[in-house]
Amino acid sequence: MRLGLGSFALAWAVGVPGYPPPARPLDAFGLLEAAREMGATLVQFGDNLPLENLTPNELQRLRREALDAGLALEIGCRGTSPDRLLSYLAIAQDLGTHLVRTLITEPGLPGLAAAEPDLRSALPSYERAGVTLAVENYDAHPVLAFAGLIRRVDSPSLGVCLDTLNSLGALESPAAVIGELLPLAVSIHVKDFTIRRVEHRMGFVVEGTPAGKGRLDIPGMIAEARAGGRDPGVVLELWTPWQGSIGATVELEQAWARQSMSYLGRIVQ
Repeated sequence: MRLGLGSFALAWAVGVPGYPPPARPLDAFGLLEAAREMGATLVQFGDNLPLENLTPNELQRLRREALDAGLALEIGCRGTSPDRLLSYLAIAQDLGTHLVRTLITEPGLPGLAAAEPDLRSALPSYERAGVTLAVENYDAHPVLAFAGLIRRVDSPSLGVCLDTLNSLGALESPAAVIGELLPLAVSIHVKDFTIRRVEHRMGFVVEGTPAGKGRLDIPGMIAEARAGGRDPGVVLELWTPWQGSIGATVELEQAWARQSMSYLGRIVQ
């Protein structure tokens, strides 16, 4: 398994809409450097760092720097329109990467139904190129129905990007999500968390934690993947809470990312 750093592990450093921007926003090249420093062997660019904004020369520079650093690349977007998926397939080919991650943006069962013909339209091109399309689970879709879509389309170039926490918003536990989606996973977003009562005891707060410090059974998940013969990339993401200022939040996020990558390195590699 490859250990990866995702752009959503450093989301505050990249910049979060609706919040003050960081003094020096992290760009694609900065994410490569952070991944190298933290011991990753894989970098996954999410839709918060869209590579479609890079020029052809910048894409080639990104590919060269990743090769020099010994880093594999994965890229990501949102949506399933064939034009969107094929444009990111072209970027994947330019970068020499073999995985494109996306998510279905339309909610509910109608959203899954609408995505099916889109996937069927784009996937033959992915199959010919030898590139995998990894569709991420999200709280907008029931996991059983989502898994059913992936199985029904049944393409060798289609798999799941298993996010350990996204589906909690649909009242689906990480254990249930992992149990259903791990057999289909080609990528895993490790996102640890805690749940605590609010001070007045009437309600709960779900917050991110560094990997290994929350309630997610990361060793069990990795062991289960290996026992099932799966070899997905294991990509760190974080839900770092706002600390009152962008500087303090980015500082905490960096500390959590380093702590998390150190922990995951002992389990994954």
